[in-house]
Amino acid sequence: MPSRILLLGTFDTKGAEYAFLRERIVDAGCDVMTVNVGIDGSTDLFPIDVEADGIAQAGGDSLATLRRDRDRGRAIAVMSAGAAVAVRRLFEAGRFDGIIGMGGSGGTGIVTAAMRSLPIGVPKLCVSTLAAGDVSPFVGTKDIVIMPSIVDVAGINRISRTILSRAAGAICGMAGAAIPAAASERRLIAASMFGNTTRCVDACRAALDAAGYEVLVFHATGTGGRVLESLADEQLVDAVLDITTTEWADELCGGVLTAGPDRLSAPGRRGLPHLIVPGCIDMCNFGPLSTVPPKFRDGNRNFYEWTPEITLMRTTVEENRQLGGIFAAKANAATGPVAFLFPLKGVSMLDADGDRFCDREADRAFFDAVKASVRSDIPVVEVDASINDPAFAAKAVELMLELIRQSSGS
Repeated sequence: MPSRILLLGTFDTKGAEYAFLRERIVDAGCDVMTVNVGIDGSTDLFPIDVEADGIAQAGGDSLATLRRDRDRGRAIAVMSAGAAVAVRRLFEAGRFDGIIGMGGSGGTGIVTAAMRSLPIGVPKLCVSTLAAGDVSPFVGTKDIVIMPSIVDVAGINRISRTILSRAAGAICGMAGAAIPAAASERRLIAASMFGNTTRCVDACRAALDAAGYEVLVFHATGTGGRVLESLADEQLVDAVLDITTTEWADELCGGVLTAGPDRLSAPGRRGLPHLIVPGCIDMCNFGPLSTVPPKFRDGNRNFYEWTPEITLMRTTVEENRQLGGIFAAKANAATGPVAFLFPLKGVSMLDADGDRFCDREADRAFFDAVKASVRSDIPVVEVDASINDPAFAAKAVELMLELIRQSSGS
């Protein structure tokens, strides 16, 4: 049975371009379902399965109102919301196997809003004029492929003909790709990692694998933390081994790798077993040294140029005290089993005894702040070792398994 590709776009202004893309998808052997999100009409170049009036209604407004008001921002917001609702319903009804769309800023916004409503694993491809810039708002925490359009989505020419043909091949290939079955479906543990905690997480992963669990590792770069939180919110993992919580240092200090204020919330919200370690909270991340805010560069701060592109700033006693209060509040709100594990001889590779970020007073400020505010029933375990010491990893695995046992009631 051929794959069915959902073609989503503004057919009122991009009818010829979508007609060409549709033909290429059909030529590749796939069926096509079409959804129009253009408020000024449609196209007679190919059949339409879902028209724009239905999308506007799903977004909480009417097409007539959007046409009357001529408020482009409002129209994009309504059609984005409606496309997300309608496309999710179509997917849940088994109507398509992959989705593709294209556009400039407005079209990309609507198309990717619909794509973000879909589960991870559903093929998603957007051909966009914005692909060379920061596309994180469009991708969010989903597996959306953003393909550069090279030229504007305005007519079929020698460049767009090639790009759109390749895009059709890509989405059909993704939709038709076979995914090999796992030998067994093991329970999933999400773990957070950074270069400074790799040895710890690798050791935990090996031990948990031997214990029968599959560990999904997320790089704590902002996006990684947001994805981890989203999977926990969707209850697609069974537990969270939060070794590397550095994104909160960036959130507090204004660094570039923040995952936002919801970090550390989803596991507790969903009642998942959650082990919290202050991995790499000794550092806030910036770009090149010249990009560090003047308020930090003009003070007595400890910096380390990790690479020419990344500057690390050591967090202070007061910042660690604030982080401890935040972490305790997150744990106190948890509805499932949660525990803290502290490495007394360094929360990162750079915080090990005698290294450039070693500051036991700052570390202790965090530990003490957590213990002063955390619920009495939440364990706080201390290990007289650095975070990358094998003894610390062994204790982390022991506690993680204990929290899982508590959750299952065994």
